[in-house]
Amino acid sequence: MAVNLLVSLPRSFPSPIRSEFVEFDLPFALRILPRTLGARSFQLSITVETPSVTEASGTAAERGPERSRSGLGLGRYLTGVAGGWWDKWMVMGAAGSKLEKALGDQFPEGEHYFGLENFGNTCYCNSVLQALYFCIPFREQLLYYYSNNKNLGDVEENLLTCLADLFTQISSQKKKTGVIAPKRFVQRVKKQNEYFRSYMHQDAHEFLNFLLNELADILEKDSDAAKDSTETSSSSEKLANGPNHSLPNGVPKEPLLTWVHRNFQGILTNETRCLRCETVTARDETFLDLSLDIEQNSSITSCLKNFSSTETLNAEDKFFCDKCCSLQEAQKRMKIKKPPHILVIHLKRFKYVEQLGRYKKLSYRVVFPMELKLNTTVEDIDSEYSLFAVVVHVGSGPNHGHYVSLVKSHNHWLLFDDENVEMIDESMVQTFFGSSQEYSGNTDNGYILFYESLGGKS
Repeated sequence: MAVNLLVSLPRSFPSPIRSEFVEFDLPFALRILPRTLGARSFQLSITVETPSVTEASGTAAERGPERSRSGLGLGRYLTGVAGGWWDKWMVMGAAGSKLEKALGDQFPEGEHYFGLENFGNTCYCNSVLQALYFCIPFREQLLYYYSNNKNLGDVEENLLTCLADLFTQISSQKKKTGVIAPKRFVQRVKKQNEYFRSYMHQDAHEFLNFLLNELADILEKDSDAAKDSTETSSSSEKLANGPNHSLPNGVPKEPLLTWVHRNFQGILTNETRCLRCETVTARDETFLDLSLDIEQNSSITSCLKNFSSTETLNAEDKFFCDKCCSLQEAQKRMKIKKPPHILVIHLKRFKYVEQLGRYKKLSYRVVFPMELKLNTTVEDIDSEYSLFAVVVHVGSGPNHGHYVSLVKSHNHWLLFDDENVEMIDESMVQTFFGSSQEYSGNTDNGYILFYESLGGKS
């Protein structure tokens, strides 16, 4: 069911846009309008429509199965065109001063809490950027990259330089709070990836994957280019991989990973045991995040155990054993061989339902603790992690919604909602676990979790 709203804004509003025709689902509309327009007067008409089967299937066909599981459509567009300038014009100063007042003398020295302007549908981008900005090792290495990059003369603009420039803008502000428009970065994202060019809201997890892989590719290309030039090899390798720790006497060293890999990359091992000859075949693969299936009233710990549970391969799924030279029954399991320094966990909240022929959002209650022990490793040695950021999906369905991020900074929890930043109590984080009932008004659910290792860098 869609709700069509026509909002007429008075001429006194400093915007060339006086009205916009947009679509919301009803709960989201009632939630977002009061926050967006505040106490200002406006005219509002609402009509309820049920789209035809043709329209619905046409939209899905245009986007394809992968694209249809994410996106707000035009609903968030109101906040982009109306809320963007409204927050910037009226709310920015008040919200910033309120946050500074709330923190008082406890405001961290040298830290900055800046909201990011929404360009119509970019909450998926803003929420991920806030989580990455408060991933301190990632931020520090990106700023280090930028400080060295500036000394190399004219460097071709890419996604890495745009992100580094954005983070530098935030960290070098004289003010402690405010709003920054990540226009250059968003333009670069749209230029490099056509999926992010439309005004349909995108999937935050897909964006995070795209961003990290793209940054790593750029750094790897920098390193490869450095090997082709003996004059610049030292400075370029330092730029891409941090300080050079070459071994003495010309002893060859293992290839260095980029700092993106060093922060986020872990190693999984896929073990398959033939039930006839007991031969174990192991295959390693790297990961930048773990995507976990979820169940109702579960926890991250139980989801991780299910991820590493043993699966029996039989019937049509038999395993070809090289030693037996034939298909055999086998047992298969996936375990973490090397945990990453920053553990990113993606909860699979969007599931394709065959009977419905579409994706459905799972608002299941999945408890994610502040401190996490990762005990599903090959060595069975616990790795301890601390939660520092959560990207939250707001909305009852996969084809509409909004993204915000919760961030822990200097022992304080903050809520970043595009341009708005506010301090929250730690106890509020648990309200984003999900709903214990299938039908509930609680649609603000943790979607991507960021944990940092307590045992030092891996």
